[in-house]
Order: sequence, then C-alpha cells, then structure tokens
Amino acid sequence: MSTSTVGWQVLLFFSLLSLGSVLGQVSYSIPEEMKKGSLIGNIAQDLGLSVERLKSGKARIYTGNTEEYIELKRDRGVLLIKDRIDREALCGQTMPCALHFQMILENPIEIYTVTVEITDINDNPPTFERGEMKFEISESALTGARFVLEKAIDNDVGINGLSSYALKPSDNFALKTISRGDGTKHVEMVLQEPLDRENLEHLSLILTALDGGEPQLSGTMQILITVLDANDNPPVCSKPEYKVSVTENAAVGAVITTVRATDKDKGNNGKVTYTISKSGAAAIFTIDPNSGQLTLSGNLDYEKRRLYELDVQVSDQGGLSDGCKVIVDVTDENDNPPSINVMTNSNTVSENIKLGTVVSMLNVQDPDLNENGRVNCLMTENIPFAIKKPTNFFSIVTDSDLDRERASEYNITVTCSDEGVPSLSSSVTLTLQISDVNDNAPVFERSSYEAYIVENNTPGLSIFTVKARDADWNQNARVSYILEDSSVNGVPVSSYVSVSADSGVIHAVRSFDYEQIKDFHFRVKAQDGGSPPLSSNVTVKIVIQDQNDNPPQVLYPVQTGGSLVAEMVPRAADVGYLVTKVVAVDVDSGQNAWLSYKLQKATDRALFEVGLQNGEIRTIRQVSDKDAVKQRLTVIVEDNGQPSRSATVIVNVAVADSFPEVLSEFTDFTHDKEYNDNLTFYLVLALAVVSFLFITCLVVIISVKIYRWRQSRILYHSSLPVIPYYPPRYSDTLGTGTLPHVYNYEVCRTTDSRKSDYKFGRAGSQNVLIMDPSSTGTMQRIQSEKSILDEPDSPLEVSSTEI
Repeated sequence: MSTSTVGWQVLLFFSLLSLGSVLGQVSYSIPEEMKKGSLIGNIAQDLGLSVERLKSGKARIYTGNTEEYIELKRDRGVLLIKDRIDREALCGQTMPCALHFQMILENPIEIYTVTVEITDINDNPPTFERGEMKFEISESALTGARFVLEKAIDNDVGINGLSSYALKPSDNFALKTISRGDGTKHVEMVLQEPLDRENLEHLSLILTALDGGEPQLSGTMQILITVLDANDNPPVCSKPEYKVSVTENAAVGAVITTVRATDKDKGNNGKVTYTISKSGAAAIFTIDPNSGQLTLSGNLDYEKRRLYELDVQVSDQGGLSDGCKVIVDVTDENDNPPSINVMTNSNTVSENIKLGTVVSMLNVQDPDLNENGRVNCLMTENIPFAIKKPTNFFSIVTDSDLDRERASEYNITVTCSDEGVPSLSSSVTLTLQISDVNDNAPVFERSSYEAYIVENNTPGLSIFTVKARDADWNQNARVSYILEDSSVNGVPVSSYVSVSADSGVIHAVRSFDYEQIKDFHFRVKAQDGGSPPLSSNVTVKIVIQDQNDNPPQVLYPVQTGGSLVAEMVPRAADVGYLVTKVVAVDVDSGQNAWLSYKLQKATDRALFEVGLQNGEIRTIRQVSDKDAVKQRLTVIVEDNGQPSRSATVIVNVAVADSFPEVLSEFTDFTHDKEYNDNLTFYLVLALAVVSFLFITCLVVIISVKIYRWRQSRILYHSSLPVIPYYPPRYSDTLGTGTLPHVYNYEVCRTTDSRKSDYKFGRAGSQNVLIMDPSSTGTMQRIQSEKSILDEPDSPLEVSSTEI
C-alpha cells in the first residue's frame, strides 16, 4: 500500500475539496481485479485519526449514487475491497481511472476526501468483432492499393492496450499501421506485389493484434481474399475526414452528414457501396449503403460520450475500396436537472444551538457543461437557516436564534437550479425537529390574585385556584405550586392556608374569624420541572367576609344585678326631652353591624319613643302629673344581618320632681320586681347585701379613678349616692365596626336641661340614679346636694364616658 500522485485533474478536484468543511484528503493506487477483502490502506493512520474517533464519529463512506466498491472497517481504521473492481467496466478508455468518495464523521461533522486510483492490468486480449474479413481484389489492382482492415479492440489502456499488428503471410500484402491523434491505430493492408488470379485465386491471411502487456496477449482475424478480374480503379472518398456537430437531444433519424466517394470504373466495377465498421458506434449511427447518408439511429448523451469517430468504407463491385473517417462532436444540452444528495442531516437540534452550526450537508451535481451545469441553491424563506457553499458541498447552517415555543418543527425545502435556458431544478425537503430547553419560567394568569371566603368556614375548604402556564414542553412545562414562607400577625401563613402542588388549589387550614382577621397576603411560587428549574411568584390576597355571628352588645345603660338604675325625667319636661341614649355596638361589619333601635314594651307607649338609628329615648308629649312615677321601657337593638340578631335592654325611668318621691316609688318598684309581697324578709336581706356591695364598689371605683378627680369632684364632695357608669373601653381594631377606634360618649349636664345633652328638669341635675332602699341617709344627702345644685351660679357638671 502506498499513497500515489494522481493526474492534474484529480489534483484540481482535491484542491477544491480542501476548502470549507472538507478537512483533509488522501490518495491510494491499487490495481484492478483485487480480491474481496484486500487491504487498500490504513486511512486512520494516513489522516492522523484514531480508531476511537472513527468509532465515536460513526465514520462512514459516502459515494453518492455510484456503486460502492470499497468499505471502511472502523474498528481497524482501514479501507478494504468490498466488491470486484473492473477498471474497464468502471472507466472504459478513460485515463486515469479513479474512485472518488468522502469519509464522513459526526459529532462534530468532519469530511475527508479519498481518491483511489485503479490501475490497469493486462487482463483483456485484443479482439476483433468479426472472425474473418473477405475481400474481392482484382488482379489488376495496382501495387500500393490499400485495403482497410477492421481494428482490434483492447479494453485495457496504456501499455496494456493495443500495441501492434502482424500479417502473415506477407508475400503479396504488407501491413500499414497509422496512429491517430486520439491514440487509436488505423490498420490497412497494402498490396505490394500484384495478384495473379491464374496463379492463386484465393488467399488466406491471418491478422494478429498484439498488446504491450506482460505477458503479451493477442487476438487474430482471418482475411479471405478472392482475386477478381481486372478492376483497376478503386473508389475514392471526396475527403478523408468529415467533421460534424450534433446536439445530444437530436431526434432519432436525423441526418448527420453524407459521405461521398467516386469510382472511375463503369458498371458494377464503378458502383460504390458505403459501410460502417461494426464498432460500438454502429448501434447509434446508420449509413445508407447506396447514398452514403449518415443518420442517427439511437440516442446521444453528452454526459456519457462526447466524441464519435466513424470509419466509413467505400467499396466498388470490383472489390476495390477506400476509407474515410467521420468525426461526430456531440454538443451539450441542458437536459439534466441538478441531483441533490443529502450527505448528512441532523433530524433534531436543540433550540439553544449556536449560530452558524451545520445541521445538514448536501452534495449537488449537474453533469451538464458550462452554464448548464452551474448550480445555485435557495431555501425556504422566513426560516432561521441559511445555505452556504464553502466547497463543492452545500451546507445548511443556523443564522438566527431558534425558539421551540415559536416553531417546534421546520420543513426546509432546498431548491437547486442550473443556469441553462430553460433552467432545470430539483428540490429536497428536510424535516428538522427543535428540541426543548427550559428557557421559559411559569407565568401566572394574573399579576395578583384576590379571593374571598366567608368566616366560620370549614377547615380544608377549597378557596380558589391559582394557575400558571409554562411555554416549554414536557418536563420543562410541568408546573408545581409552592407556598412561600411568610407570617401573618406573627403566625406562619402555612397555619392559615395550604396550596396543592399539582393543581394550585388553595385550601383553608383553619376556620377564619372576621372579627380577628379581615384579610392577609401571602405569595405562591410556580416552579417548573426543568433542570435547573425556573420559577415565578404571585401575590395572593385572602379577604375574610363577615357573617352575622355576633349579636349587638349594649354598652349603656348597664343592666346591674344588685342596684336599680333609673333615668329621672322632671314632670315639667317638654316634648322631645332627651331621657337617655341606648348605646350598643356590633363587632360585625357592614350591614351586619347596622343597628336599629325599637321600643318593644313600655309602661306608657304614648309618653316615650326611641330613635330608630341613634337609640335616643325622648318624650313624645308633655309630661303630666297623671303620669306614673315609675316607667319601665324595654328596648330591642337589632342588626341588619341575615338572619338578624338582637339584644334587649330594660330602661327604668323615674317621672318625678323630688328624690323622696322617686325613692318611695322605686322602693315599692324594687319590691315588686324582685320578690313577692309575702317575701319581705328576703327583700330586706337582699337590700342589705346590695347596699354593702354598692359601698364596696364605690370605694374601689373612687380609688382607681382618682386621676379623674376634675370630672368627678362634685360627686366626691357631695357624697351623693349617684355613681356615673364608665363602660369598658371598646376598640374596633379593624376600623370597620359601628364605633370608631375610641368612642367617646360625653354627657354635659347643667341646671338648664335644654342646654344639656340629656334634657333634665330644674329639680334635678342628674339623670342616672342608683336607688338603695335600705340606706336611711340617702335622701338626706340628696336633698342637701339639691340645694347646692339649685343655686343659679352652680358650676357646669361634665360627665365623660369612654367606650
């Protein structure tokens, strides 16, 4: 095995292949007819490649549309004979004869050009198509007469081809060989001694054709000569050589040219007959034996054969002949469209592939000549690919970024057209799949979510669903939902809600109480299944909706258990006199906290009314002396919820101008309320307990509220049994209830009831009385205090209650 130097044509071919993506070349020279499996060469060593590279690159041989005679053994890195190589069948008379193919490796794609020259061996002897030739030669033939003999055919070339001819016996004839410009030899038999029919009527000669090979091979043909009587003028061609050009698409039957010859003899001796040597061209051309008109009887193909040389023999009836040559030059027509062969193709590429990456390589060939064989290729428009031609091969490369989410598949149509007129073209469509890369994070359907849930819900209740979509595919688009760590009022948000990882359904973990929490925020993360995973966040707001689950709470008047609380109305009170105000709150919100006040029961319904919205109890007529001292009102406070909830408060009103009258009436009133008439003992005992509790509470309240001495100084100095009630401080922490954050309820009292928030008669300046019938000194202190309050310049008394 050795690397050989080939002809300049092959060198030119390899110089072109050395550009672009063809990385190297190697040449070998082998004789034809080698046995199958014979070693051609170690291509891995010659190209500087390792056997491992051949294996990992899936090295293979690409020969195009031709038959494969050579195979590659990747595990050894050698080229072997795959099939019998007959140089004559492969190349005919063309020299040099070589096999051209490419070795292709993948990952990355590499192409190496390989040329294997097939050298000739002397395996074909010269042969004649006919076993014999017959001549009829007049005895009057002149010395020097020429007789054209059939050429021998030797399929071998070079030194193994046809070398010489020999004619035996050579008594009358000598052999003349004429070498032509195309390398062929024209053989003629020349008469050198006149013939004598009387002496020898028939001659038998042997024409031997010899090649120059080792060992030398030969072929023979018998020449039979019949000597005729005198015909002393042979036919003569008008010119020794005819040249004509014919297009390869010429129709069968077309006239190529007309060969003309003349014979000075007359009669049969002067009648000329035209024949063509029975060579391979005889099947394509036909000559009329009488007129010499040469016509086309077969199809021409410029790509198979470009030149024909026809030997035309003209003979007369006397046996004399002459010969001429017709050279037919076949001209090219654009009758072959480009042939597109896909050398390698990537069926799937990643969407993050780099720009300029080769995804396919095409071998495009057009056997036509010049413009007819010059090929240009175009691709489908508006696709992120381009076609380039670094060498004799076309490569399809990426020229812009790929995005599987925009297009997951491309059908790339490559159209190759030649420059002939009219132009011929061929197309091939390549399908390229774009594989997914995790380049898209999940996207929520909304920028934020807000959901509502009614309080007192069942734990585990589904609140609503967050949904995110991922434009990627398969695992990269599989979205999982995660509740991000955060806290609500110092408590982990996971103790409030949970989120389903697969569906995004948000469940309530606990039962919510609107009065404790009205809304809260948290974040949900959507994460895909890619590697590395991508994620996005969304804020979710849960709004707790109120239920009417809290009844109104009456803040004032307070219903005491031991003492009797009463509001005093002077008998001189005018219409619209403000007796008191029922103050209530509802910790619910909205319409559930809208309160309305109604008078449910009253000792005298014609005397009092309750404000529907504000709870103010006012007189609706002038108080008269006939009105009972003790009046009992039952006020119901209702919210606006569905269903409505309510609370009831009992307001005791004393209609009197003097405290003794009030005391005597309410002593009986208390007696009737708490006990039966026959339970006097229990009444006395109860009053004693109440009095004791009253005094105890008075001491405690005065001690705790000492800092409010300015507001309570009158009560402190007068020692009246009148104790202002301070309701507890209610704070609407969420700011949506009936009351503001701190509700201040102030009562300004003067001796003039018309200037007070509560309208009092002149006889008494206080509207809240705590009556203790068991206490004997109460009325004395009240009367003494009354004298002070009746003074016209008595100071303004302000009582303030904070709720």
